[in-house]
Amino acid sequence: MKQVCSMMAGVVIEILVKQGDAVEDGMDVAILESMKMQLPVASSETGKVSEIKVAAGDFVNEGDLILTLE
Repeated sequence: MKQVCSMMAGVVIEILVKQGDAVEDGMDVAILESMKMQLPVASSETGKVSEIKVAAGDFVNEGDLILTLE
């Protein structure tokens, strides 16, 4: 199972993919807001979204799981 994790602490503003979507390496999958900046979270793997672990409005820390890929 491949994982996409947060690269910093912040609030999830938007999830850009849904379960079952195909994801390419480098593709943005979510937007975080930290210190009034909006930052994209990019996948470092290619695969299909199997489970989304967060929702818009959730706070995440650095290294927290955002989603898993098959």
